[in-house]
Amino acid sequence: MISASNVTLRIGKKALFEDVNIKFTEGNCYGLIGANGAGKSTFLKILSGQLEPTSGDIIITPGQRLSFLQQDHFKYDAFMVLDTVIMGNQRLYDIMKEKDAIYAKEDFSEADGIRASDLEAEFAELNGWEAESDAATLLNGLGIDTELHSKQMADLNGSEKVKVLLAQALFGNPDILLLDEPTNHLDLDAIAWLEEFLINFNNTVIVVSHDRYFLNKVCTQIADIDYAKIQLYAGNYDFWYESSQLLVKQMKEANRKKEEKIKELQEFIQRFSANASKSKQATSRKRALEKIELDEIKPSSRKYPYIDFRPEREIGNEVLTVENLTKTIDGVTVLDHISFIVGREDKIAFVGGNELAKTTLFKILMGEMEPDEGTYKWGVTTSQAYFPKDNTQEFDNDLIISDWLTQYSPIKDVTYVRGFLGRMLFAGDDGVKKVKVLSGGEKVRCLLSKMMISGANILIFDEPTNHLDMESITALNNGLIKFPGVILFTSHDHQFVQTTANRIMEIVQGKLIDKITTYDEYLESDEMARKRQVYTVNQEEEED
Repeated sequence: MISASNVTLRIGKKALFEDVNIKFTEGNCYGLIGANGAGKSTFLKILSGQLEPTSGDIIITPGQRLSFLQQDHFKYDAFMVLDTVIMGNQRLYDIMKEKDAIYAKEDFSEADGIRASDLEAEFAELNGWEAESDAATLLNGLGIDTELHSKQMADLNGSEKVKVLLAQALFGNPDILLLDEPTNHLDLDAIAWLEEFLINFNNTVIVVSHDRYFLNKVCTQIADIDYAKIQLYAGNYDFWYESSQLLVKQMKEANRKKEEKIKELQEFIQRFSANASKSKQATSRKRALEKIELDEIKPSSRKYPYIDFRPEREIGNEVLTVENLTKTIDGVTVLDHISFIVGREDKIAFVGGNELAKTTLFKILMGEMEPDEGTYKWGVTTSQAYFPKDNTQEFDNDLIISDWLTQYSPIKDVTYVRGFLGRMLFAGDDGVKKVKVLSGGEKVRCLLSKMMISGANILIFDEPTNHLDMESITALNNGLIKFPGVILFTSHDHQFVQTTANRIMEIVQGKLIDKITTYDEYLESDEMARKRQVYTVNQEEEED
């Protein structure tokens, strides 16, 4: 168990947390949620001991081991991948290194023998003999191939490092597991594996995530940060949302009834306070009126942007035709004679583990990259708006936000442009911020403003939910559901894909799998196909 007792954290004059008292118990997975800036990651750092609170205490059951997901992707560059995972249990790793050092001595003494014996006993107690195989199992489950296990961390790419650090956090069955955005940069297969791992994990988990589907799958409790307090709700994310909305609704209804009673009493007092025969009753009503207190209903600190894509013209029947597109990058064929036709009602999710293939396809369709072979043709009634995965070049300038957006607006009126910025929560002085200093989430909201102001009838998104908070993801999700045009997109957010797409495309070894279906149905059919393939292989092996 881990608990916070009267924890307060002040940053300058602002209290990020104030007198927080909460217990996280064994056998539960807690989803820590709250608006951007509410302090989710900060609270995890306080729990893990990386940050000291201004006052109050963090209490961990004696003897329990706490593990957390490291955020510094370069911290272990000098170490081997398998060793990095085993460092998740630092005591076990230290024992392994000390043992190796003792056994490597040429002048092995009696004292060394005694020390080695003690270490071997502790090593066995910590399941040291299974450490390498356990670490390899975690890595393989997250999609890190066996040939990478003996490489240096410095040799891995960014997404591979994230997976190794996640395996490190999970290693050795920690008693308390803290995960800050564990699904970031994971492919959908790795996310599904992590979901199953956490569902079957019997100890305490506290997780911060913007992935609603993930929180619904793994969480048994929701810890909601709002107004410097943390409130616990039983159930998953959807249950929290319904419960919190119901609570506000009930309080508003109770207040409405109280207000009606107040009005009734006030009218009686006003009518009869001067009437001698009714003066006693009027006095009684005054006392009753003084006792009525309205419930304080604080508006949530959460803010939802208003995302509404309105195409300027209706799209025609001819949308996009792609024929035999081929592209090789660094000797690898990422697109191998890809062909497909897009219809006017298509909302297509491109899924699968090959991120480069999907990004390359989008860049070709937007004219940012030339194919080696093949052609593509947009319909004459189409107009496209594009959300790139890498937006660095978009913001590499000295423009302020309002001027940056004005350059893309068909109407150059400042009030018109600021209206779009206001919908995306850029209010007041935010409009004069320079775009180069914006946070990741602010840059995404700027790009969404650019896409809205374009009036395009085809939207192309390459991982738009990265860097967005839950409220912005929900707003974008709702905006795309009601969008009447065509959408081509990639996302690791399961719920986002399931509720938006009506057609699924997956690029496997450069080839295209194309199915008109929902994402859940696609996963189910894909899983059944895999099971049939495994069954066939097993049957063939038995016959041999």
